[in-house]
Amino acid sequence: MTARFESLGSVGGLRRGFTSGTSVQAAAKAATYMAVTGETTDTVTVELPNGMELEVPVEDAAIGKGWASCCVIKRSGDDPDVTDGHRFCCTVRISDLPGVTVIGGKGVGKVTKKGLPIPPGEPAINPTPRKMILRDLSALTPNGKGLEVEVSIPDGEELAKKTWNPRLGIQGGISVIGTTGIVEPKSTAAWEASIDVYVKVAAEEVAKGPLFLPLGYIGEKLLKERFDIPAEKIVKTGDKVGYTLERCIAEGIKKTLIVGHIGKLTKLAAGIFDTNYKSGDGRLETVAAWAGASGASQSVIREILDLKLAEAAVPIIIREGLEETFSHISRRSQERLTEFLKGEMEIATALTDLEGTILSTWPEDVMEGKSWKKFTS
Repeated sequence: MTARFESLGSVGGLRRGFTSGTSVQAAAKAATYMAVTGETTDTVTVELPNGMELEVPVEDAAIGKGWASCCVIKRSGDDPDVTDGHRFCCTVRISDLPGVTVIGGKGVGKVTKKGLPIPPGEPAINPTPRKMILRDLSALTPNGKGLEVEVSIPDGEELAKKTWNPRLGIQGGISVIGTTGIVEPKSTAAWEASIDVYVKVAAEEVAKGPLFLPLGYIGEKLLKERFDIPAEKIVKTGDKVGYTLERCIAEGIKKTLIVGHIGKLTKLAAGIFDTNYKSGDGRLETVAAWAGASGASQSVIREILDLKLAEAAVPIIIREGLEETFSHISRRSQERLTEFLKGEMEIATALTDLEGTILSTWPEDVMEGKSWKKFTS
């Protein structure tokens, strides 16, 4: 079933939107269609990473010999996103070189430092949007030809000043991001209201068993796809981890398993139960401290502290044989949460990397083989 932007629905009365990744995916697909067929279009349908099909309006279409360009206006719904209403554009050129090449044009940031999912020197187009573009355009490429896709964001350089990009080492523009393709509105009141409903419904499903709380899309995907956990036993916390757990207690839930990547779970280990950046940070300091407790040298501790993202510490920890660090973070986050809830709930934690690989759990025996049998029984 194909949805239009207007029918994406809402959360707590606030409208959903679509990501910058979806905007670029749609612009690239529409421009490719026009370059190949020589016909203009004012809409394009794309399949999002979450499997949904979305019909997106196309603006500023132009066609030349062997090329075409167009823009998509990003719609963030009611999420307070600085890119809402701005143009994300693509120019597609048919090439004699095989394959699909994606390059960054005006307003697209360039990665200058290590630690991000994209290597230095590359345009800041994250892996998921890039994958979607390559998939869609490969299917449209003429036989014996290739495509060059230039992504541009006319207001990108100015918009970047209102984001964290400069701090992350992304220069000259903004990033093209998104994991599901959909923007969920993040009004605090609306999100808490939706959590209230989800927890209340889930409490009827889990009975005496555990409720599964992923801290983001990575944890949710892991639970559903690898462990076949039913959706009705999963509640996404967003940033509101502490609030969600308090609601669980209010609804009589006795067990929870929290799954999050190192950037999220490390905040819990530091005693920060609202993981929004405005509520505090200290992720790198926490990882560095536990790496030190696991035997890291001063130079390795400094290397971790010099990173931009906690996720970038994972390969360093593995390189140095300091995997005990992961266990410390899982254990400490579980202890902090237990203290926060005054021991009123049994909690287990699972730490993952950005690919969804489980790095550690606490208690360590919470898993049995490839299931959560030890915890759910």
